[in-house]
Amino acid sequence: MAGAGGRAIASATSESYAGRGSSTPSVGGRAEQTPRYTLGLLQTPHSSESTGACSSGGIRPGGSGGEGLVAGRVAGNSAVKPAASERGESYFGDKSSCVENANTLNLTSSSSLRGLNSTCIGKTPLSSGRSGCRSHTPLMGYSVTSSSAVSAHTVASVIVAVVEGRGLARGEVGMASIDLKNPEIILSQFADNTTYTKVITKLKILTPLEIIMSNTACDAGNTTKLFSLITEHFKNVTFTTVQRKYFNETKGLEYIEQLCASEFSTIFMEVQSKYYCLAAAAALLKYVEFIQNAVYAPKSLKVRFQGSEKTAMIDSSSAQNLELVINNRDSRNGHTLLGVLNYTKTPGGSRRLRANILEPLVDAETINTRLDSVQELLQDEELFFGLQAVISKFLDTEQLLSVLVQIPKQDTVKTAESKITNLIYLKHTLELVEPLKAALRSCNTQLLKAYYNSLEDTRFGIILEKITSVINDDTRYTKGCLSMRTQKCYAVKPNINEFLDIARRTYTEIVDDIAGMITQLAEKYSLPMKTGFSSARGFFIQMNADCSTLPNGQLPSEFTKITKMKNTYSFTSADLIKMNERCQESLREIYHMTYLIVCKLLNEIYEHIHCLYKLSDIVSMLDMLLSFAHACTLSDYGSYVPAEYCSFRIAEQIFTRIGMDDDIETNASTFMKEMKEITYIIQNANDKSLIIIDELGRGTSAEEGIGICYAACEYLLNLKAFTLFATHFLELCHIDALYPNVENYHFQVQHVRSSAGNKEKIAYTYTLSKGYTEEKNYGLKAAEVSSLPSSIILDAKEITSHIAKQILHRQKSTPEMMKQRATYQLAMRLVQTARNSRLDPDSLRVYLKALKKKYEASCATPRKNDEQQ
Repeated sequence: MAGAGGRAIASATSESYAGRGSSTPSVGGRAEQTPRYTLGLLQTPHSSESTGACSSGGIRPGGSGGEGLVAGRVAGNSAVKPAASERGESYFGDKSSCVENANTLNLTSSSSLRGLNSTCIGKTPLSSGRSGCRSHTPLMGYSVTSSSAVSAHTVASVIVAVVEGRGLARGEVGMASIDLKNPEIILSQFADNTTYTKVITKLKILTPLEIIMSNTACDAGNTTKLFSLITEHFKNVTFTTVQRKYFNETKGLEYIEQLCASEFSTIFMEVQSKYYCLAAAAALLKYVEFIQNAVYAPKSLKVRFQGSEKTAMIDSSSAQNLELVINNRDSRNGHTLLGVLNYTKTPGGSRRLRANILEPLVDAETINTRLDSVQELLQDEELFFGLQAVISKFLDTEQLLSVLVQIPKQDTVKTAESKITNLIYLKHTLELVEPLKAALRSCNTQLLKAYYNSLEDTRFGIILEKITSVINDDTRYTKGCLSMRTQKCYAVKPNINEFLDIARRTYTEIVDDIAGMITQLAEKYSLPMKTGFSSARGFFIQMNADCSTLPNGQLPSEFTKITKMKNTYSFTSADLIKMNERCQESLREIYHMTYLIVCKLLNEIYEHIHCLYKLSDIVSMLDMLLSFAHACTLSDYGSYVPAEYCSFRIAEQIFTRIGMDDDIETNASTFMKEMKEITYIIQNANDKSLIIIDELGRGTSAEEGIGICYAACEYLLNLKAFTLFATHFLELCHIDALYPNVENYHFQVQHVRSSAGNKEKIAYTYTLSKGYTEEKNYGLKAAEVSSLPSSIILDAKEITSHIAKQILHRQKSTPEMMKQRATYQLAMRLVQTARNSRLDPDSLRVYLKALKKKYEASCATPRKNDEQQ
């Protein structure tokens, strides 16, 4: 293809600029063509991987000075700027009247804000704020990310509003949260105790970017305990306070009725009497709209009430100590429960897995349904790999939905570019529905069949048909900034808008001129120049050459902005800068006209778009189930096992991998800290709790530690809570003689002799066996395999032996000890008799009399010995 002026176009052997191979008809019968040359983008150090996709970036609201609303919080050295547009009275509706008028809210005027430095922001009635915050919340207007960017979905993007009842209602807490990357509002309301454990736990699960509370919760000299605890536990989270009047349950219900998609309208029945979560929702939505500059279209959001009836609550301290999602030693280390199980391919799947780990299901029917699906995935390789291949192609569907249902407040170039990009992402997503259905067609289990039936929804086809009537069939999501720019420029079919076709021809000619100019420069200076591109610099010149090959070791003087990485030079020229400016101007025209067409198209498909909520749920759940199946295949039990073993295999894999690959670090524990933790357990446990206690009593003496452990165990046994109690106090193991609901287990160790044969050491098998350990002097043997000097170990053995003899002598010679032993033996036999005896009444009477005589004889023996002495 020739550019304007008929110049030949240079070619290279890397990424094609065109992105499509054919010409398309244009206005007046002329062929609308796209550039066919290649630019060698894979070799440029300023590729999209380092600079970000050219379509990304938040829309910063315009405006100048201090007009409008200013966020009342310190956020590094930058404040969230207000939109310049006039605020109307209506909260929702068209974008000309998206926000309440500033005067209605008594906002700080622009004159009162003058003179403030960049780190001290004036407080407003809506946003009272406090200092010491991490950073301001990112604004909206981004495009969705690809599924390959797995690390990106760990970035906090959730805003939470929390409110507590007053007076007699203190302890009743309402919460509302929204993820800026997921158009879903989650409401919660529950009664909490004075430790506010439920609140802290739920916030930990949400990992909020920002927490909103009433300004009355932190009044000077009257700060509530809830506010103090939240700020203590979330020191790196931005806190913002708003006036109490914005926590209005009536407004909250109105907002929910206006925003909630019709498919989720049953939420009204669930929350209409949940006053505190509705109040939190009112403040949250007002804040998100006002400060975050995000307005959602009517009937566009998924709203759900999240109860705790079918999930287990794992308090934040337990989640941390068990290293469920974060490694205590190194937060970047993947040796956690999440790290062991996470083989997800999509951001939504990873988020769902994390939520299920921190708040696991307790509903047996749902668990078994999932296990059945995992079993089928394990037994059917074609199904497993077929599903995995399709799922891995999905983008972040939840984030895509979030962007699609938002109403932009300003029509900027970034807004236009973002909308076009997300329409391409939507087309890409919908084109995966049929392959996903095909992969699920032959499935047998209840859950997978239900997902297949859900994908039969005709709305998926309707939306895709409307999109393909306007958008080119070969327009699709691609990696690479320049490739994606091409897809956006030529997304709309020709002959839909004559001016758009002309603008695209102009853009093509400019790009061809750039390539031709760089070819001429290469010929002029006899240097291996080629065209490069990055989102930050636009088109630039790239060259691989050693400096010794350059005249005087330098580039010609007409080249500027020279950077060098190893032997790769990147630079530009004055003419190229001007041509880049022309190129950008042409792009703006293309994006503007394409944006108008895209907006019209989105308006037509908007009524059908809520089926994507269903698709998002299906994709994330399938991704998590595939991850479970993948984790199962890594164990030593083979690939095909009954469903009832799946959960065991996953658990076995977790403990084996973490145990062998990484020593799980536990927090240093004072005695006082242990007492606080066991107090929390005692106060909150019930007969449905799962309790894990590790080495209680290690912060005090052995005698006191055994006493505390024994008393705590007896309390929990009477409570009938399922408890895993790890201890090195072997005396505690004998409690099974008194309580039938106690089972002893221990981890086996093996004794291995060294190659020299003169030294024995212990080897850990990580095998759990029934009964308590017969191992003696375990601590000394563990010390022997460490790097302790042999002289210290020998001294330790000698001292241990001496102390053991003293204790044994004391136990034998003390009358009180003899009586205690006799009492214990009598009690143990009585319990065993009551539990297991099948004697008739007469035989039982004889047996009990014999026990009594034996006890009296054992108690009398020490007295006789004392009298003789």
